[in-house]
Amino acid sequence: MRIFYLILMFVFCSSAAQKVFPLDTLKLKEAKDMLADDYGNLYIYRNKDFSFTKYDSLGKQIGKMMLTVPYKVQSVQNPLNVFLFSENAQEMKFVDQNLNEIQRIDFKQKFGFIRMAYAEDLQQLWLLDDSTKRLIQYNFRNDTTINSYPFDISFDDLTDLLVYENKVYILAGKQIRIYNLKFEKLFEAPLDNGKRFRRENDAILVIANNSIWKYVPEKGMVIIFEDQDAQIVDKNILSYFEINGNKLYLYSLEKGKIHKPQNEHASQEEILQQSTEKPVEKAEGKSDAGDAEGKPSDHTLEKLIEDISEAHEADIGKLIN
Repeated sequence: MRIFYLILMFVFCSSAAQKVFPLDTLKLKEAKDMLADDYGNLYIYRNKDFSFTKYDSLGKQIGKMMLTVPYKVQSVQNPLNVFLFSENAQEMKFVDQNLNEIQRIDFKQKFGFIRMAYAEDLQQLWLLDDSTKRLIQYNFRNDTTINSYPFDISFDDLTDLLVYENKVYILAGKQIRIYNLKFEKLFEAPLDNGKRFRRENDAILVIANNSIWKYVPEKGMVIIFEDQDAQIVDKNILSYFEINGNKLYLYSLEKGKIHKPQNEHASQEEILQQSTEKPVEKAEGKSDAGDAEGKPSDHTLEKLIEDISEAHEADIGKLIN
């Protein structure tokens, strides 16, 4: 019984521990945006001096770029090739894992005015040309235009663009809109403060100021992470990240939090989670006589040990005070 009590205490302490990254609070306070790659490295963009800085999980600076005009960072999922687009400079930069410039593509000589650019891969770009109201598929490796599609929408309030499997995802104003390449609207929904898209395999996510949403074709937009007190949020394949009170916190995907006002209904995903959890609780209530006597079953102990192992690994790799 004493061992069981110690196990429970260890699990409680491990799960309750706050995971804080050791980044200077001043750097976080001045951050305009923050991104995390799939290796746990962090990227801070400061609008004050247009600097873009990369840190490892210990807070050590890996690289830094001083930009002369604002740039929009598309994604850092692949840290070997990070794409930055500047509407002011009408160009796109490719930088490596140390934020050294690999390539620069100048749009001024070949196109009109590019309002938004999306790098599909290391060969192709999708460009929204405001002067011709067209969506252009451009192979920058051999400098050829593959396709050009009429796209007569307002480009004034565009925030981000993503093209995947012949669908065009657009963040504009306070909405997300999805079109096909024939300019037929497939989906539209309100979404406040959307900043950028993130694609994980077939899943399309939207990173907003203090929330993360997932597009589910059968349901629409489903919130998967939210903290209304957060300054900035992001995620990688393993964790959620947030800047709150000028400190950087990490949450596992399983323990990501959704904070909502008390008078607001639970999201569809929360409802689904609750409906799947109830039968499990009932099943555990019908345990054998050994469980009724207060003795943990082998399955329970095995699960606790597994949780302890996972929490211990998470604390070693991610908990840095």
